[in-house]
Amino acid sequence: QVQLVESGGGLVQAGGSLTLSCAASGRFASISAMRWYRQAPGKQRELVASIIKFGSTNYADSVKGRFAISRDNAKNTVYLQMNSLKPEDTAVYYCNAGVLSDGARYLEVWGQGTLVTVSS
Repeated sequence: QVQLVESGGGLVQAGGSLTLSCAASGRFASISAMRWYRQAPGKQRELVASIIKFGSTNYADSVKGRFAISRDNAKNTVYLQMNSLKPEDTAVYYCNAGVLSDGARYLEVWGQGTLVTVSS
């Protein structure tokens, strides 16, 4: 069983910063892409940022230049550094990973989500 556990959400004022972390645990062979999604109230879940195993990244246009995704492969952890936060960044943020199980099956794994609230 593979689990993703997020941390780092909370309440911050507009213009502030937060760093989210997501650590994978359990039995698995490797992790390929790791991603952060978010879902604001009444809206669909959207992809915020992604990073593949060897570091190439992609960002949603709405966060380019403000957010930075990184990963520590030795710790099976992905981070999302969020700067210059805006009220419209308020959402539940979810970690997602493509995991190769030790039985050679590809799994899409989701974390439980962490709430980020940006006050104006």
